[in-house]
Amino acid sequence: MPSRRGPEGADRPPLRSLAAAATSLLALAAMSLVAGPAVAASRDAASCALPRTAAHHSLGLDTWNTAYPQPDRALDAVMIFLSFPDAEPAVDPDVLTADHFPATTRFFERASYGRFTLRPHPRPGWTRMPRPSTWYGIERDWNAERRSAYLRDAIAAADADVDFSRYDVVYLVADPDAPGVDSDATKVVNFDRPLRADGSDIRRVVTVFEQHPPDRNVLAHETGHVFDLADLYHRPVDGKGDWDTYVGDWDVMGSQFGLAPDLFGWHKWKLGWLGGRQVVCVRGSADLTLEPVAAAPPPGGTLGTRLAVIRTGSGSALAVEARSATGNDRTTCAEGILIYRIRSETASGGGPVEVIDTHPETGACWDRSVYPPLADAPLGVGETFTVPGDGTRVEVADRTPSGSWTVRITTGV
Repeated sequence: MPSRRGPEGADRPPLRSLAAAATSLLALAAMSLVAGPAVAASRDAASCALPRTAAHHSLGLDTWNTAYPQPDRALDAVMIFLSFPDAEPAVDPDVLTADHFPATTRFFERASYGRFTLRPHPRPGWTRMPRPSTWYGIERDWNAERRSAYLRDAIAAADADVDFSRYDVVYLVADPDAPGVDSDATKVVNFDRPLRADGSDIRRVVTVFEQHPPDRNVLAHETGHVFDLADLYHRPVDGKGDWDTYVGDWDVMGSQFGLAPDLFGWHKWKLGWLGGRQVVCVRGSADLTLEPVAAAPPPGGTLGTRLAVIRTGSGSALAVEARSATGNDRTTCAEGILIYRIRSETASGGGPVEVIDTHPETGACWDRSVYPPLADAPLGVGETFTVPGDGTRVEVADRTPSGSWTVRITTGV
């Protein structure tokens, strides 16, 4: 999970560098769309689906990694509340459950357009761990042996009362007031060799060490890893500086604090929530009407086109989608057409997604955004942008009364 340092505490570089200024020269003057030749967009989006690679949480989506549960149906999650001999819990498990649910379930129901439901099953009362909280050395970069002991102890302590074979997701929620608990240690732990309980393999668990109340959307972020989604933030080597330079506020896998935390359209395609006519593979030129990624379909209506993709290499692509103040994105700083790069061979935390700043000389929402230079990244009506190094041009012609965005995409090939 990303650092808890907000915009006020982050070390930010100068607003714009010479490189950014050079990039800005590639932004073309705004123009309206004119009639052109027949579009070159394919409804067979498979030709733009990048291959899944051996990279951790690869964003390739031609196949599903069966080591992870796919959230294309209702899944069950057990919440086990852990107490320790060196602390008497001050918060009831019901209160801790309410910190995360139903908010997390609602986040995924909105993000999936109702196609996925996460059903929580909180255990009543506390499960006592055999050792003091301070013994486990809980911290962000946790000693592997102590962490393994924590997980083994937790599963063993709960096994008498929990049938693990019934659940797709396991949340181990520690007493937030125990002296050895570090909230920065909340994360998903993947096992090289699965733990066995009740005749089933436990391949990963979410270890929750959040204070009460917790970080906003933190459990949605961690649960995303359970579904094979990558960390999109950048972790500075020295721990100083900005963590959010890759995607800023755009996607909960970048930051649980983001102003527009709905999942990228690419993620929704990977998870099975978008497909068919909702994804367009563009070659040459295409005039498209894009529905906002976070918007629910109208009653009795269809999702429409949500994602345009331009293949740029064997393991890379550009994605174009509309972002508006609706659904999970209702607190967004800016609305418009968002452009980003995807690299399927880049591992989690290494920048597999990079949002392209179409307004490199400005920022926005300096008092609220996790990374203001990218808060105004989307293109607005009447604006045109040519992607540096690629040549793909995106023109935004109009926004309809219903909230759809009309765009022309012209690829560089």
